[in-house]
Amino acid sequence: MIRSLKSDHTNHYEATLGIHTGSFTFARPSIGSWVSYGLGTENRNLPSYIVIAPKTPYAGGQVWASDFLPGSHQGTLVVPGPEPVANINRRVESGNLQEMELEAMARMNRRHLESRTSDPLLTARVKSFETAFGMQSEMPEIFDLSKETDATLKLYGLERGSSKGFAWQCLVARRLAERGVRFIELIDVGSSDNWDAHGDMLTHAPLAKNVDQAIAGLLRDLKSRGMLEDTLVVWTTEFGRTPFNAAVNAAGREHHHWVFSSWMAGAGVKPGTVYGESDEYGIYPARNPVHVHDFHATILHLLGLDHERLTYRHNGRDYRLTDVFGHVVDGVLA
Repeated sequence: MIRSLKSDHTNHYEATLGIHTGSFTFARPSIGSWVSYGLGTENRNLPSYIVIAPKTPYAGGQVWASDFLPGSHQGTLVVPGPEPVANINRRVESGNLQEMELEAMARMNRRHLESRTSDPLLTARVKSFETAFGMQSEMPEIFDLSKETDATLKLYGLERGSSKGFAWQCLVARRLAERGVRFIELIDVGSSDNWDAHGDMLTHAPLAKNVDQAIAGLLRDLKSRGMLEDTLVVWTTEFGRTPFNAAVNAAGREHHHWVFSSWMAGAGVKPGTVYGESDEYGIYPARNPVHVHDFHATILHLLGLDHERLTYRHNGRDYRLTDVFGHVVDGVLA
């Protein structure tokens, strides 16, 4: 087997950017930012794109960056724990006093912006203040799971009072979706202590146990509430693991980007469908390969967006998530 001369970290960095942005050669907007840009927001008090992650992933904040899209479409990070969003509680004595302070600041910001209308960073900063104020009124209630029933918590595998783990992430994701957040991304682990099982494939066992019941619970919960028919759930990774050992006594596996599996459920997806297959050794695609641009085109289609028309002019040319390629995978559509 010929190994890349790039470091292991670099391989993950590039692959993570590729699955999120469609490009690993230079920074581009995340798919969540494109969806936010294309669909707008349903709830002005909450960001339209939220990322829930316990630790920093490979490629860091570039995973949810808006890049050349307006800054209001950048993902907002939520970290499981006692304070999922920092500074969410107001520091002044009353809401009326805070509103007076914010209105005074808004007047100054508008005057400042009038003479600098071509500054997108300043526009994004002003918008972030408005969203942050709305988040103070809605976010605490979203993170308050005390009114969730014991049956719901058991469905996800979440202990009452816990604010950590993938079960908490999944339940909060459902609550965010109920309140109109357009794109919610859950990242299971960070750039260490993760699924990168070079040394021992058995390290996948506790990781799988952590996510298995939670994701099954989310799908059942969405379906029982009538939300699954218009909510798309996508489960994927940046690449898989080799179907063979590098050496006879090797307990682990290496990076494998040629063939790996992703799945989708919910809005517009044909249930029980398997699309594509590998060769008999699981090394290369043998039938119906799906490029990352095809994957992105299909996701956008299921969300009601045409990947060829969802464009943004930047540096003299029109950009899109799928660059100049990509086809909707009709075989997975209901």
